[in-house]
Amino acid sequence: MLNDLKLSRNKETRARRTGATCSDEPSVTRPVEWKLSVPGRPTLTVHDNRWENGERDLTLYQPTVVPEMPAALSNLHNRLRSGIAGSRGRAELRIMLYPTYVDGRGRPRIKKSLTTEELVGWVGLRPLRKLTEREGVTLEPAFDRPGLPDVDLEKPQDEKPLQHALFFPAEDDKTPVTAFVHFRIVPVLRHIGWLRPDWSRPEGEE
Repeated sequence: MLNDLKLSRNKETRARRTGATCSDEPSVTRPVEWKLSVPGRPTLTVHDNRWENGERDLTLYQPTVVPEMPAALSNLHNRLRSGIAGSRGRAELRIMLYPTYVDGRGRPRIKKSLTTEELVGWVGLRPLRKLTEREGVTLEPAFDRPGLPDVDLEKPQDEKPLQHALFFPAEDDKTPVTAFVHFRIVPVLRHIGWLRPDWSRPEGEE
């Protein structure tokens, strides 16, 4: 999937649990669980929460016993969830591409507005290309507003920051999780040294 990383869906049914959605509404979910294997490191767990009130989000799930790991990664568990929602006038679902960075106190944060060139720098050109090569998947401005530049990975613009989003078919379960790994988890893995800084770049790419 991601060079040395492996993402696989856990086929076991998870128990129902109560919690709060991204809009802070109480609800119940039976999450779809994905396992992210990092060679020589503890396996990480991603939950795709399908809340009974209709909301949906992705999160790096915090198990009862957290293996030993650097604070920056530990602090990402159950924080900085990514919501998945519909978009007016479109059949596809949408996930916002807000890359993670680690601040001076070792806490993960997100960057919302980026030029497309900056997004490529944070996430990597190859992962973005592989995501958008999937059937029905597109990378576009998150909002339909006048004056926004096109999102073109062949010629990524570096003039106007905007919020990017990945649009994908509703029946596609893997694309949003793969994207979440790329923009939410991988930057932290690079920061703590669990992945080499240029792991996602094609050979010979600067």
